[in-house]
This record gives sequence, C-alpha cells and structure tokens, in this order.
Amino acid sequence: MPGPSPAPANIRLLKGRSEGHDVAGRPVAPPPPFKRLPPKPPTWLSREAKAEWRRILPELTRLDLVKKEDRASLTAYCETWATWVDAVRSVRRDGAVVKNTSTRKDGTETTWYTKNPSVSVMEKASQQLRSWAQEFGLTPSAEGRLVRDGARSNAEEDSENPFQ
Repeated sequence: MPGPSPAPANIRLLKGRSEGHDVAGRPVAPPPPFKRLPPKPPTWLSREAKAEWRRILPELTRLDLVKKEDRASLTAYCETWATWVDAVRSVRRDGAVVKNTSTRKDGTETTWYTKNPSVSVMEKASQQLRSWAQEFGLTPSAEGRLVRDGARSNAEEDSENPFQ
C-alpha cells in the first residue's frame, strides 16, 4: 500500500529541524532551480475558480511554494473548489433528497425520493479538494506542519530539550 506522496523540498525544509535538514535531521537536497514566479490563471476559469485563484496565490507566492509550472495543479484545485461550491449551493437549494416522478403509458404517476446527485458531487469534490489543498499546504494539518523561519529557532531550542 503506497504511503503519502513525498513533500516538495521547500516544504520539507520549512518543517525541518535546522538549515538544510528535514524534520528527522536528514539533509534535504535543494529544490530544482525553478524561477519562483506565480503562474497566470487560464482565461477560461469559472468565476468562482478565479476568485479562489486570487485568494490563495498571493500567500503561496509569498511562501515560494508556486512557480509557473504549477499552473495545471492550481487550475485543478481552483476548479475543484468551484465544483464543490456549485454542489453545495445545489444541495442547499434543492435539499439532500429530491423527488422523482414518472408517468406510465396508462397515465398513472409514480413518485419516489432519491439522494440528490449533487450530494455525491459535493462529497467527491471535497475529497479531491483536500488532496489538492494538501499539495500546497492549504489545510490546517498541512499548515501546522509548515514551520516558518521565525518559529524555527524556537523549534531548534525545543529539540535540544531532553525532557520533551
């Protein structure tokens, strides 16, 4: 059974114990020398996806977690967000259960209730969204594993404490 995908070098270094080392103290090879310039959004993004792009990109850029080559991944994340939002709105508007009817040839009508298909879309998009968000450190647990440079000195001091 495969484990989690390996984190990018920048994230391993942010989580690390000391300069150039990961959380276990192993040396981390520097990341490839990509130019850390933010990607431009595709022109065809939906309105909700564009809003999400504008919301997250400044902080990802500030943390040097994105580059132009991440455009496809960011696009998938933002469109998945938009799909989730659309599904949530549908469930709120129509309910989690929807009424179905059909009319037979003899004119009798049959009614039954089923789960709103938007509930399944919402659930699947939520799973995909969490996966994409973790790639960029956008979930609370992923964020908690990121250590900023200012906090690193405290973490290093604490790692010297044998009573922890």
